[in-house]
Amino acid sequence: MSKPFILGIGGTTRAGSSSELVLRAALKEIEALGAETECLAGPDMVLPLYAPENPERDPKAQRLIELVRRADGIVIASPGYHGSISGMIKNALDYVEDTAKDDRVYLDGRAVGCIACAYGWQATGSTLIALRTIVHALRGWPTPLGVAANTTTRLFGDDGDCSDASLSTNLRILAGQVMHFVQLSAAPKDKA
Repeated sequence: MSKPFILGIGGTTRAGSSSELVLRAALKEIEALGAETECLAGPDMVLPLYAPENPERDPKAQRLIELVRRADGIVIASPGYHGSISGMIKNALDYVEDTAKDDRVYLDGRAVGCIACAYGWQATGSTLIALRTIVHALRGWPTPLGVAANTTTRLFGDDGDCSDASLSTNLRILAGQVMHFVQLSAAPKDKA
């Protein structure tokens, strides 16, 4: 079996944002478990407003959809903006509608790790709920653990590694859950 491919989607318009750093840390844990990963964050996520009536797609949107189609699993990291996900992340997820007529529609049958980053705990909870709701609507399987990262504390050291023990543990658990589900999905089905 080839390596599973896990797509990371997240961050903000600012490269190196907290949500991008947390997303990259999650993908690093997933790579350690044997997956190939790709991260779309920061400038990669600045896409034209999704317009379903217009089939024209710019190169960034085309790349996003190609990677979603290829992905065995997905990790989404959103900042908490005013108690919910950012417009940039919501717009990117709206592009998944382009898969509506595919054999594997939307995020059907795929594990999706959800991560919310916010300056305080209140917005992390509501942002996680919004992410999980959208993943359900797109027929994805949110991992049992959603990760909340409170950016009022320092989460990363100068070396770029996660310095918060609790966050590091939660990212490792989320990575394990994504990979476990991917392996279950790839296992041969008993034809009894």
